Order: sequence, then C-alpha cells, then structure tokens
Amino acid sequence: MAIEIAEDVAAKLESLAIRRGTYTLEPLSRIQKFIAARLTEAARDIPTFPLSMDIAVDTLLALRLRYNEANSSRISVNDLMIKACAVALQEVPAVNSSYTPLGLVRHRHADIAVAVATDLGLMTPIVFAAEEKGIARISREANDLKERARAQRLKADDYTGGTFTVSNLGMFGITSFASIINPPHAAILSVGTAKANLVAGEPLRSVTSINATLTCDHRVIDGVIGAKWLNALRAILEQPDQLVS
Repeated sequence: MAIEIAEDVAAKLESLAIRRGTYTLEPLSRIQKFIAARLTEAARDIPTFPLSMDIAVDTLLALRLRYNEANSSRISVNDLMIKACAVALQEVPAVNSSYTPLGLVRHRHADIAVAVATDLGLMTPIVFAAEEKGIARISREANDLKERARAQRLKADDYTGGTFTVSNLGMFGITSFASIINPPHAAILSVGTAKANLVAGEPLRSVTSINATLTCDHRVIDGVIGAKWLNALRAILEQPDQLVS
C-alpha cells in the first residue's frame, strides 16, 4: 500500500535522483527488510561462480506422467527436482555444507529450501531431510509450504536454516539464470524451462532438456566438486526411477 510522502522523505529520495511527484512509495515489511539484508550480504561477502549444464528430461517427464495417471495425488517437476537434489547431495556430500569462521559444517541431512515468490518478496521455506522422504510426502510438504508462504502464514522454523536451495523459473519461460546464494548454504540450483533440442545423429532426433545452473560458494566448493555434483544430478534425472520408488 502506498503511503503519503513526508517532506523529509521526499528530500532524501530526491538526493537519490528520484524526482518529486513522479512516484508512489510502499513501505518495506519486516520480511522484505530481512530478505534485502541477506541478499546484500550474500552478494557482497560470498565469492561465487556458476556452473551450467543441460540435462535431458524426456524420461523424467514420462515418469511424472505415469505417476500422476496411476495415483490420486499429483507431483510436479519441481517435486522431482527437490528429491533429485537431495539424492545428489548424499552422493556428493561436500556440496551439502556451510562455510563458517569456525570451520566447514558438513550437514547430515539434505534440507532443501524452495524459492517461492510472494507479495512480500522471495521466500525460501524448507523441506527438511528430503533424502528420507518419498515423492508424495515431498509434494504435500512443498505445496503446503508454498500456500502458507503466499498467505504469509509461515513460521520462522519453516524458513530458517536449510542446506541447499532450488529456484525454478521454468514455468515462466526462463531458459537459464544464476541465482544469488541463500546463506548459510554453499550452493543454489537455478532451473530453466524444458525445451526441445535437435541432436545430431542417424537418425536426427529431438531431446527435451532443461538448463541447470549451480551457483557455488568457492570457499566450500571448487569447480571439480561442483561439476561432480551436477553430473550426479544429471545421472539421477536421466534415470529417475529411484525418485518415485
């Protein structure tokens, strides 16, 4: 909601080259201030680099279709991505870590934060111990967290902590992007839209793929470790039966 702009506020904004009478002003909520502070801290203080990979998802999409046809509960590609990331973190545990001045924290569980857009900004509620949960439970928990995030009914325990973040903009047609790390995590995965690509060969064939970009905290993850994790994720997504077993 826009607020009436006091003279001292207008003067401060004018000093920032924002001309009077050309705007409305919306106050920042407590959550927006918190998010802004965390993102500024992450962008300023964490040395990061991105690693990007295209992953074939024809088998994954077919698996999802079969599952949804055979079950009363439906799952999304993002639900499968959460589970796949949790499994990959168990296979390459160095990525499931946090940098602290006291040392590198190696997490026992894959607590996957899921980026959710709300009216108050981006929230990252967490599916805890995702590696231990079946896909139906992950889907229920993720949907509940998204609904409560958008209704502004999350508790602090729902979004505090976590070990890894997934951000998916594929549903908006974004092909690839690199996200800012969500402290204290050492990595965040950015997932683009599925698209068809022609693959050379005899015969010429079409493969549906997504772009996955891993933003890494270089204090924890070097290029080789990040590449190993992305390759583990690709192997899981291209042979995904374990995700629903």
